[in-house]
Amino acid sequence: MKPRPAFVDGKLKQRVIQYLTSNRCGKYVDTAVLASDLQRMYSVDYGRRKRNAFRIQVEKVFSIISNEKELKNLRELEDEHLAKRARQDEEDEYTESYSDDDSNMEDYPDPQSANHMNSSLLSLYRKGNSDTPKLEPREATTSTPLLTSKTDSMPLKTPARASEGAWFIDKTPGGKKESLPLDLSDDQSNYKQPDSEIQNLKDSSLLESAKNRKGRPKGKGNRRKTEDLEEVDGQVEATLQKKAKARSIELQISSVKFEDVGGNDATLKEVCKMLIHMRHPEVYQHLGVVPPRGVLLHGPPGCGKTLLAHAIAGELDLPILKVAAPEIVSGVSGESEQKLRDLFDQAVSNAPCIVFIDEIDAITPKREVASKDMERRIVAQLLTCMDDLNNVAATARVLVVGATNRPDSLDPALRRAGRFDREVCLGIPDEASRERILRTLCRKLRLPETFNFCHLAHLTPGFVGADLMALCREAAMCAVHRVLMKQQERQQKSLPEMEGSPPKGAQEERPGAEPISETQDDLQRLLRLLRDQDPLSEEQMQGLCIELNDFIVALSEVQPSAKREGFVTVPNVTWADIGALEDIREELIMAILAPVRNPDQFRTLGLVTPAGILLAGPPGCGKTLLAKAVANESGLNFISVKGPELLNMYVGESERAVRQVFQRAKNSAPCVIFFDEVDALCPRRSDRETGASVRVVNQLLTEMDGLETRQQVFILAATNRPDIIDPAILRPGRLDKTLFVGLPPPPDRVAILKTITKNGTKPPLAEDVNLEAIANDPRCNCYTGADLSALVREASLCALRQEIAGQKSAIGIGAGELKVSHKHFEEAFRKVKPSISVKDQMMYEALQRSLSQ
Repeated sequence: MKPRPAFVDGKLKQRVIQYLTSNRCGKYVDTAVLASDLQRMYSVDYGRRKRNAFRIQVEKVFSIISNEKELKNLRELEDEHLAKRARQDEEDEYTESYSDDDSNMEDYPDPQSANHMNSSLLSLYRKGNSDTPKLEPREATTSTPLLTSKTDSMPLKTPARASEGAWFIDKTPGGKKESLPLDLSDDQSNYKQPDSEIQNLKDSSLLESAKNRKGRPKGKGNRRKTEDLEEVDGQVEATLQKKAKARSIELQISSVKFEDVGGNDATLKEVCKMLIHMRHPEVYQHLGVVPPRGVLLHGPPGCGKTLLAHAIAGELDLPILKVAAPEIVSGVSGESEQKLRDLFDQAVSNAPCIVFIDEIDAITPKREVASKDMERRIVAQLLTCMDDLNNVAATARVLVVGATNRPDSLDPALRRAGRFDREVCLGIPDEASRERILRTLCRKLRLPETFNFCHLAHLTPGFVGADLMALCREAAMCAVHRVLMKQQERQQKSLPEMEGSPPKGAQEERPGAEPISETQDDLQRLLRLLRDQDPLSEEQMQGLCIELNDFIVALSEVQPSAKREGFVTVPNVTWADIGALEDIREELIMAILAPVRNPDQFRTLGLVTPAGILLAGPPGCGKTLLAKAVANESGLNFISVKGPELLNMYVGESERAVRQVFQRAKNSAPCVIFFDEVDALCPRRSDRETGASVRVVNQLLTEMDGLETRQQVFILAATNRPDIIDPAILRPGRLDKTLFVGLPPPPDRVAILKTITKNGTKPPLAEDVNLEAIANDPRCNCYTGADLSALVREASLCALRQEIAGQKSAIGIGAGELKVSHKHFEEAFRKVKPSISVKDQMMYEALQRSLSQ
C-alpha cells in the first residue's frame, strides 16, 4: 500500500520556489528565516499564523521541492549516461581500427591475444603519459586532453555536477550563515569547467565502468544476485513454515484408559453412552440423527477433567488435539478467529479425532457482559465452527470436549443443543470414591499388605484427585525421610561401639558444653543425609514401604483445593470436645449422620428428603461448635456460610451467590451446608419490603425446597434470633426441626468445665479447686459455655501473673510449678461477667417455650 502524499498548499509551494530562485537565498537555507520572510512578505495570508506551525509547514514544502529537484537531476544524469554509452561505442570502433595500424611499434608491441578493450586502454595510456612518444596521427585527431592532476586537485567538483540545483538546510546552531547569500545560478557562473575537462570526466567514468564490467568474470554478479535471492527465499520459506508449524497443533496419542480414572463409575457410564457414535457412526446415519458433537466437563480444580478427556481419547484409540484456550487469543485483529478456523479444519482433515479445549471459559464469556469486541467475535466464531461440524457429520467424526471450572460464565448459546449439549459434572468425591481413587493411585506404590484404604479415605474429606495424588507423593517423601533417619541412627549407634568411645550421655555432660536445641539437631541430621552420597543397598531397601502413619503425617502438609473453592476442611472438633448437650447430639446424629451411615434403611422407609435443622439459642452456647463436631463425625463435605458474606451491593449478585453455594453442595454431595447467623440472610418479610433482602429470601426458599430436589445436601443453620427469621423457611421440608441450645444447667456446666480443663490437666489445677463447686456457684447461673471458657482462661492468666510478680526472672519458672488454685478462680469471677443478662435469660426461656409447643 503506497503512502498517501502529504497535502501541499499550491500557493505556498510557488512562493517558496520564487524565494529560492531569487537573490535572497544562498546555497544553504535556514527554514526559520525562510518562514519569517514569507510571513513578512505575505502578511495578508500568513501573518496571523502561529510561527512554529508555519515553520513546520514550510519545512514540509521545502522537502517536497528538494525531492522533486533530485528526481529531475537523476533524469538528466540518466539521459547523459545513455549519450555517453552511444559515444563510447563509436570510439571503441575507431580505437579498434587504429590499434591494428599501430601494432608494429617497437615500444608497444601488439600482443597476439589483444582485444578491443586492450587496444582502447593502450591508446588512452599513450595519450595520458607524458614520457610516451607522441603519435602525430592521434594528436592531430584528438582535441581534448585526458584528465590530469588539475582534476585531482578539485575532487569536489564532480559531485557538484550531479547535485546541480540543490539547496541544503542549514542545521548549525548559529542559525543563518554570515556569508553573503549566493544564488545557485550565480554559484555555478563563478566557476565553469572547460568543455575538454568535462569530456575527460565523462570519458574516465565510461572507462572505469567498462573496466569494471569487462574485467569481472561473466555472470559473477548475476550469480551473486541469484544466491542472495535464493537465501532470501529460503528465509521467507523457513519463516512461513515456522508460522504454519506454530499455528498448527500437534496430534497427540493418549495412553490413559478408563481404568486410570478412579472413583467416577457413574460418570464413566454416562460418558460411554455419549461415545457410541464415535465407534458406530453408521447407526446414527441409518437413523438419520445427527450425533452429539460437544461434551462439556466442569467441576472444581483437580477433580480430573483433563484426565477424563485424555482417557476418552485413549479408550477410543483416537488422536487428540489439545489446546489451552488462552493460546487461541492473539493481539492481532482477526488472528484469533483464524486460529479457531485452522483448529477445526485440522480436526476435520484428521478425523476421526478429538478436540480438547481446556479452560474454555477464557474465550467464551457471556457476550452481553464482554468488555471487548474481540471476545464477542471469538465466541461467534466458535459457535460457527461447532455448527459447521454438523454439516460434515457424514464424513468427519470429530468430538469437541471442553473443560471449565465456571460453567455459569459461558455464553448460553454455547450450551444449547448441537454444540456443548452434553454436560458432565465432576464433583468432589465422597468417601467411597476417594477409596477407589486411592487404590488407583497406589497401584504402583509399595504398600504393606494390610494397608487400610477405607480409613485413609475417611480421613480425607474434601480431597479431590489432585489432592490425593499430592498426598501420595508427600507420604512417599515422609517414608523416605523416616527410613533414612532410622538408617542414620543405626550407623551412629554402631560407630561408638566399634571405636570404643564413651556413650552419648557422657558426651553431653561435658562441662562448658553449649546445649544444642532440637531444631539444630534435626538440621544437622538432615545436612548429614544430604552430604552422604553412598546409595542404599538392596538389603536396606528391602523393607522400605509407605505405611499408613506416613499418610497421616502427610495430611498436615497437604491442603485440599476444595478449601479455596468455598469448602471448609473438617475441623478437629469431636463429640468429646463438647460438654453436655446430650439430647441435641442425639437429634443431630439421627438427622444427619444416620442417613449417611444407613442409606438403605432410610430408602426403605421412604425418607429420601434430607432434613434441615435450625440451632437457636443465646450466643456462646455451642451452636457453631456442634456444627463442627457434626462435620467431623460424619466425614461429609462441609460448606460454612456466614450469612452476611453472601450479600452484595449489585443487583442479582446476592441471589447468584446463594445459587452457587447450593450448586457446589450438589456437585459434592453428600454435603452439609452450615449457615451461621442465618437471620441476616433471610429476615422476616413484610408487605412494604420489596428490596434485595426479599429476593434473597425467595432464592433461598426455592433452593431449599423448590422444583429441584436437593439429594444428599443437608442444611444446618444457627441463629440468636429465631423470632425475626421468615416463617416460610421454618416449615417442613426446609428447616423443619428447631433445636434450642440454651444456657447450661449446673450438671452441664460441670461437664463443660471438665472438657475445657481436660479433667484438670490443662491447665493444671491445684488440689483446692473443685469444679463442681465452681459450676454450682450462683455467680455461674447466667454463664454460657463461652463464659466458662473465658473464666478458666482468666484464672490461668492470674496464676501466671502472680508467679511472674513473685519472681524477678521468668527463667526460673518450671513447667510443673505453675498451678491454678481456688483463689485464682475467685479473682477471675470478679473480672468475667456473664454475657447474658437476667432479662435476656427470661426472653430466651420464653422463646424456648414457644418453640417447644
